[in-house]
Amino acid sequence: MRILGEHAFVLHARAWRETSLLVEVLCAEHGRLGLVARGVRGPKRQALRAALQPMQHVRFDAVLRGELAHLATAEALDAAPRLQGEAMLSGFYASELVLRLAPRQDPQPELYAAYGQLRARLGEGEPLAWTLRRFERDLLEAIGVGLDYAHEGDGDPVDPAARYRLDPGHGPVRVRGERGGERDRTATGRALLGLAADIAPPTEELGGLRRVLREVLEAHLGGRPLASWQLLGDLGRMTRPAPQGDSSS
Repeated sequence: MRILGEHAFVLHARAWRETSLLVEVLCAEHGRLGLVARGVRGPKRQALRAALQPMQHVRFDAVLRGELAHLATAEALDAAPRLQGEAMLSGFYASELVLRLAPRQDPQPELYAAYGQLRARLGEGEPLAWTLRRFERDLLEAIGVGLDYAHEGDGDPVDPAARYRLDPGHGPVRVRGERGGERDRTATGRALLGLAADIAPPTEELGGLRRVLREVLEAHLGGRPLASWQLLGDLGRMTRPAPQGDSSS
């Protein structure tokens, strides 16, 4: 099957054989797709190689054969955001989430739009913690396992003054005690309601939101941790208190 003029975001690229790349992209029409880009590491293919950098927005032509598509041409549609430090690591984390959780060749227009929003927010320097919580929420919704953050699993409204954990298949579950350090694994109802309404909660409550969403993500990852989590030593470098709150992943 020929794919012509497809828009996509580059998620990851790695060397393959002597002059080629294996590239993973998130497409507007075809969902997550693997591409074989042959001969792009030679000196005469610098423009094509530059277009296949992570987080680049591209338009490409390819021929789909089985699980992988063979890339014919690709061109950058804009300049990828120049991210550094925690913002760069946040982009790596978000791309890895898509690689691990989005099925191949399954159209995901909502996820494509959410990734584009994430990319723009990272490029504009918006607070990392809130930017990533919104993306995690939208990713889970797009792949069909989203939660209702405004209501407990039994249907009662979330109490902003209570504390909750997130059950991946049930939604918010109120925690009535704080024994055994359970408070460290909960979020406030106010933070969950903020997530539901797309309104940033107070800075000091973003850490709890990160922890409960991570438990949901871990469940859907099937017990296999992300390389980004391992790389950052449980993300310790990105979760120190900072002016913008408990940072990203």
